[in-house]
Amino acid sequence: MKRNGMCPVCFIKQLFTRRQAVTDLYSAKPYPVNACIAPPMGWSSWNTFKNRIDEDLIYEQAVCMKEKGLAEAGYTYVNLDDNWHSSSRDANGKLQGDLATFAGGIPKLVEKINALGLKVGIYSSNGTETCEDLPASLHRERIDAKTFAEWGIEYFKYDFCHNEKLSEYAPLIYGISVSKRGERAEKFYPVTEAELYGAARLMSAKNLPVDKYLSGIDRNGGSAVFKVTAETDGEYVVTLNVYKKGRYPKCALLLINDEEDYIVEAPSQKHWNYTARFQCVVKLKAGENKIKVFNPVFKRADSAMLQYRYMGKQLIEAAKSVAEATEKPVKPITFSICEWGVNRPYEWGATAGNLWRTTPDIRPNWKWMMFIYKMNVDRYQYSSVGHYNDPDMLEVGNGTLSYDENFAHFAVWCMMAAPLILGNDLRAMPDNVLKIVTDKQLIAIDQDPLGKAAKRVIKSFGADILARPLSDGSTAVCFFNKFGGEKDMTLSLATLINDAYVALPKAKAYVAEEVGGESAEITETLTARLRVHSARVFILKPKA
Repeated sequence: MKRNGMCPVCFIKQLFTRRQAVTDLYSAKPYPVNACIAPPMGWSSWNTFKNRIDEDLIYEQAVCMKEKGLAEAGYTYVNLDDNWHSSSRDANGKLQGDLATFAGGIPKLVEKINALGLKVGIYSSNGTETCEDLPASLHRERIDAKTFAEWGIEYFKYDFCHNEKLSEYAPLIYGISVSKRGERAEKFYPVTEAELYGAARLMSAKNLPVDKYLSGIDRNGGSAVFKVTAETDGEYVVTLNVYKKGRYPKCALLLINDEEDYIVEAPSQKHWNYTARFQCVVKLKAGENKIKVFNPVFKRADSAMLQYRYMGKQLIEAAKSVAEATEKPVKPITFSICEWGVNRPYEWGATAGNLWRTTPDIRPNWKWMMFIYKMNVDRYQYSSVGHYNDPDMLEVGNGTLSYDENFAHFAVWCMMAAPLILGNDLRAMPDNVLKIVTDKQLIAIDQDPLGKAAKRVIKSFGADILARPLSDGSTAVCFFNKFGGEKDMTLSLATLINDAYVALPKAKAYVAEEVGGESAEITETLTARLRVHSARVFILKPKA
């Protein structure tokens, strides 16, 4: 840990000060629900084809979605995963499709797929390169978001490969300057005029335009608030005037009027001069504005959250900008955060996007899929309308999964309110797999308007029972045999009645309708016999 211009006593004191992370302190509005009123449904190229994709294959999958009734069942998005693009950006710095395999260009492919009544999704990474080492969007968020919006993209998966963490150290500023965008005149506000909080302190230095600089705002330890005046509403340039000290990257967050935030990064600085200027464009309102300057990065999760939130804002702005320029309705972009669960995205994902990966990549292997299930199932409380836990794409129809395993996989993902993104070759999909993924009752559970994921109400050796409250007052119950041989399972209805989250209405009798099976009247218990690696799903309703 570096002292970064702090006084020695303050630095030592800070070492023993308990710090809250920005994920605890940061208050933000949920990411807009937009088109994501239920978990997104679609198809992705990655699980089966990985880097073996081209524009013809993608279009053929889209045609299959239409012809095989998948679109009618609710599957909307055709998602291009990694390897869709060229290793070089175009002359304007924009991403472009692979110059051979997508020679017709992504916009034309989007047009053709849209003509089928389907939407198109695309992929990049919150890093300098994608997971396949192609150009990615970190530090290029604005131009890439605008490019995707111009192409008509409506789903965006944002991976985490080649990520560069935001620095936990703040620039040592001696003041900020504010100017109307496009105008030369700027007003300087020295740090001596700022209100200081936490460990923020003014330190003396020579060779500066003023004799003080600000320290102690690293790692969420302190902040400085400047009150600045703007003549009119609009875009303004805020310049951080920096004392160059310490050859390592630095970062600051500008929080404007406790509402909008902007990241300013400063690279490692060579000391040919004593000062430097780092800028960003912000929106100010006419009259007095508060600009809070601090570095909120206490742990890696803070960095990830801020970077994903930043891209999410760019997607929103880009969609609006393109709609205004074309005089067409806004095409909102569903934002899929693919951060692998490393930085606990379920705790902050709803402020950054519509869905967030809680797990590593899935594989068509039962043991691995159970590992994925285990990581996701107990995060149920974080799901809500427009914001969903994502245990990764479906492997139904892939590998050597049996029929029972395919059904159980799909049923459990529906219970967990997971996105339903197919990953098989739709052209060669067997009828029994098609029957599973178009099951109306299971899809209705996944897409239920209440948006609450299933809770694991019973956990026993090798088997679980999940329960999910539904918007019509009924309850979906899933008996799930994960490991071992055949099992007989019994659920006391009192367990569901007494659980505040599930809240099964109390009644003298219930109708239990099995998905794909028959209905029966029950009073106190629900029982089921399960084959190896299988699931059975029931809808419970109080008897009228």
